[in-house]
Amino acid sequence: MNASQSPAALRVFLVDHAVAVRQRIALLVGAIRDVVVVGEAEDSDAALTDARQSRADVVIVDLRLTDGSSLDLIGKLSKGTPRIVTIVLTDLSAPAFRAACASAGADYFFDKTAEFDAACHVIEALVQSRRRRLTKLLE
Repeated sequence: MNASQSPAALRVFLVDHAVAVRQRIALLVGAIRDVVVVGEAEDSDAALTDARQSRADVVIVDLRLTDGSSLDLIGKLSKGTPRIVTIVLTDLSAPAFRAACASAGADYFFDKTAEFDAACHVIEALVQSRRRRLTKLLE
């Protein structure tokens, strides 16, 4: 059964200003068992609308978007759609950026270069958590 058919599949939406980066992240994250990438956006307006319409469980967002900073997007997701887990994956990883993202409501923050594996481990843990919840519901 592929990830898109599995009830345990974690639906991930990607937000980054660079198409090539989104494609690479989609390839790597989509290779995680029971993860399906359900959409992509390069700006916050499209991301907010499309992530909700795609019923994303997780939004992976860069701080640089074509329409500016993603802090507003993070805030809107955390307040308007709190069931969506927001993972910041960026190369702007100074402590001030981490603090701003935490204040905006991001659930996780990772440096694209140094912490990509850690971000993937969090996604894997979210998939495992979903599997456990579904198993309990089916018992």
